[in-house]
Amino acid sequence: MALKIGLTGGIGSGKSTVAKIFEVLGIPVYYADDAAKRIMNQDEDLKTAIINQFGTASYKEGLLDRAFIASQVFDNKEKLASLNALTHPATIRDAERWMNEQKTAYAVKEAALIFESGSEKQLDYVIGVQSPVELRIQRTMARDAVSREEVLRRISNQMEETEKMKRCDFIIHNDEAQPILPQVLALHRNLMEMAGEPV
Repeated sequence: MALKIGLTGGIGSGKSTVAKIFEVLGIPVYYADDAAKRIMNQDEDLKTAIINQFGTASYKEGLLDRAFIASQVFDNKEKLASLNALTHPATIRDAERWMNEQKTAYAVKEAALIFESGSEKQLDYVIGVQSPVELRIQRTMARDAVSREEVLRRISNQMEETEKMKRCDFIIHNDEAQPILPQVLALHRNLMEMAGEPV
């Protein structure tokens, strides 16, 4: 069975870029955000729970009304926590099933909220992607066409970066001073060896 590797980092840290490098190296990657969107449309129990919590306007023609849900949880940490409490267990179960099906030396789960959701318990190791906060703010503003205030609000909903990185087993520095490709390649070799399959 594949080693189960988590990949996390704050918003704008570049963890998706790192995930894409792992994919190029032939390592399967589970994208938790994409999976959560799919599960919220497919899992009938979860759909019922979301409707019970947020009302019938949560779904339009059987599909999650993302704009409505976003308006509900925007600037409301209690409602955001309620939504996460519904979606995280379903996503964790789906990721666990997916991980168990992989036949490679290791597989990666890319997720912003690995520690916040408790999903590190299902993983063998966690990689953190670390970037200076100002760089993360600039990247996210450019990527999502949002204000600095909006990025800071999103950051406030995530675990403090220093604490998150302390909990990780490996760190990749994405600070535009150190190239990330050699870091990922070295980590790939390390993980292959740990899985008993030296490169």
